Amino acid sequence: MDGFQPYTRHESGGQRLDRNFSEQLQEVRIAQAGVQILFAFLLTLPFQARFTVLTEGQRRIYFVILIASALSVVFFTAPAAMHRVLFRRGVKDFIVTYTSALMSCGLFTLAVAVIGGVVLVLDVLFSTALAITAGAVVGLFALALWVAVPEWHKRTTPPRGHEKR
Repeated sequence: MDGFQPYTRHESGGQRLDRNFSEQLQEVRIAQAGVQILFAFLLTLPFQARFTVLTEGQRRIYFVILIASALSVVFFTAPAAMHRVLFRRGVKDFIVTYTSALMSCGLFTLAVAVIGGVVLVLDVLFSTALAITAGAVVGLFALALWVAVPEWHKRTTPPRGHEKR
């Protein structure tokens, strides 16, 4: 078990939901700020003089990046809106589960926006081949760090019995 002692908590189901939701909100706050800055920056690009010299392919990449970034903003702000609508309805278990799904979607669209941004900038500055190669490398790093490592750890760590996350 990698030499780590299993971490356990003694909390009620309600306490677990409160903690999980609080932790999710912290994660959303971190991602949300960066996504909103990226989206705001992307909104200004078409008004720059150099934007008019983009090829049709580069404009399509920009379109994908803009939409992915906008969707990321929606996914990462949806938990706050949902909490506001469902506040004091006794459905925190639903909110925690749904927020987790929204955050996964937000991370996917964020990855698309970041990879697309790398591809677009490097295509404009250097070459399409370098842009695609660099985009693939960034995509593989995101996949490894955001998905593969956590999944590997989840599969190689024995379950902890009765405790739910």
